[in-house]
Amino acid sequence: MKNNQKIMSNKISYLLLITITLFSCGQKKQEVSKPNVLFILVDDYGYTDCSVMGSKYYETPNIDRIANEGMLFTDGYATCQVCSPSRASILSGKFPARHGITDWIGAKTGEDWSNTGRATKLLPPEYVHHLEHSYTTLPEALKEAGYKTFFAGKWHLGEKGSWPEDHGFDINKGGWDVGSPIGGYYAPWENPNLPSGPDGENLTMRLAKETVDFMQANKDTAFFAYLSFYAVHGPIQTTQEKWAKYRDKAETMGIAETGFEMGHFLPIRQHQDNPVYAGLVESTDDAVGYVLDALDKLGLAENTIICFTGDNGGVAAGDAFATSNKPLRGGKGYQYEGGIREPFFIKVPKLGNGQTCNTPVTGTDFYPTILDLCGADLKPEEHTDGVSLVPLLKGETLAERPLIWHYPHYGNQGGQPSSIIRLADWKLIHYYEDGREALYNLKTDLSETNDLAAENPEKVKQLSQKLFAMLEEMGARYPAQDPTWTVEREKAHRQNIIDKKWPALEKERLWMLSEDFDPGNDWWGSKITID
Repeated sequence: MKNNQKIMSNKISYLLLITITLFSCGQKKQEVSKPNVLFILVDDYGYTDCSVMGSKYYETPNIDRIANEGMLFTDGYATCQVCSPSRASILSGKFPARHGITDWIGAKTGEDWSNTGRATKLLPPEYVHHLEHSYTTLPEALKEAGYKTFFAGKWHLGEKGSWPEDHGFDINKGGWDVGSPIGGYYAPWENPNLPSGPDGENLTMRLAKETVDFMQANKDTAFFAYLSFYAVHGPIQTTQEKWAKYRDKAETMGIAETGFEMGHFLPIRQHQDNPVYAGLVESTDDAVGYVLDALDKLGLAENTIICFTGDNGGVAAGDAFATSNKPLRGGKGYQYEGGIREPFFIKVPKLGNGQTCNTPVTGTDFYPTILDLCGADLKPEEHTDGVSLVPLLKGETLAERPLIWHYPHYGNQGGQPSSIIRLADWKLIHYYEDGREALYNLKTDLSETNDLAAENPEKVKQLSQKLFAMLEEMGARYPAQDPTWTVEREKAHRQNIIDKKWPALEKERLWMLSEDFDPGNDWWGSKITID
């Protein structure tokens, strides 16, 4: 009897072991079958900063590959014309007016702005200085769905205590308070979360390698890798070889005699002919290629969703005055399309490949789209201002909806405090300095040269009412009058820019294009910016 009981007990134990093993294997298989997600965000990346979007100067075969193998959204937008607000929107699914980060974190407000000597009419309002901890962010939602999460690169969404690891990322390589690469793009650099490599190591490629190391270590589990390049933010830097390549290319294409036109506050670059910036763009593309090649080598490409975009328009004025976004008007910091429209690509294996979509989409849409593609539950109470783009990826349509932008600040690039609404082909800009409203039809006037407000008063009224109803619902903050402002002071400031800054920019442009260009400092240290 005891032997029979022992035999029976052993059989039960064996069957239990087999059951547990099969269950575990089933769980493992289910986990692996979830699609991985690679999200690539390039800082200050302009709409035409890649060849697939029309550049004849920059060379970006790897970034183009994502667009050509996935879906290219022609009317893809960042949610703000500067970085921190857009970054918060991608992770929260909320427009800047709602999450409250309406300027790059560190920008001056109120009287502090007035003391910078900008001579502007308004005082920008205060804004939120970190991503709210009460939000369930995209990486947190994916962790709930069983994903391993990873962040590399630029964060700029709060000080210590509000870094990537505080908002759902298991691993953080390089994300901290500041938005520019301290020390530049070649080691040694300063970053508390990314030890500097050997002298001369390229920061952009280092971030790509960290991402590949993470993917390789987690190739048997579902992962969310968020690669957030510091590039192509200033300081603009490249190798001497890449500079020479693009200097020669600019010469072959024909170097214009003048490179800038005066905007409202600052000169705006009119041509893509900066060989230093072009080299930085190519280095970024090299890093993207390194990651894409790794996905192929690891056998992960057919199970990995790739999203690619930028956080605001290319820097045509202010900072490094580095690029032109034509045919779009303006650039980073501006209320025009050049400030907010972005390369916007989504590659889903066997879905939407090689297609182009003209439906307006924006950064808040990534959150619900990624959850939807990963089979995770949507969180409409979190991604309040985003919608899943899966129907578009399937060739279907989305209901028409308004997109809005709220930037009650001036920034460093020469844009004006404004709020914007786009509905269908119509775009309305409300200017806070004088209450003026401009109306453009983007289908017929992509460059925003023909203000149709006077001809369409009912359309202006309709869009303006909708815009401010949405802003009020979101708790938007507005600028105030600066009591120290005078028209004479502002005119004098602008004239000083025309007389001194503009000629200096023209001279610098030709210097960078000259055969004997030499920035010194081991060839680098060519441009420093404050944001």
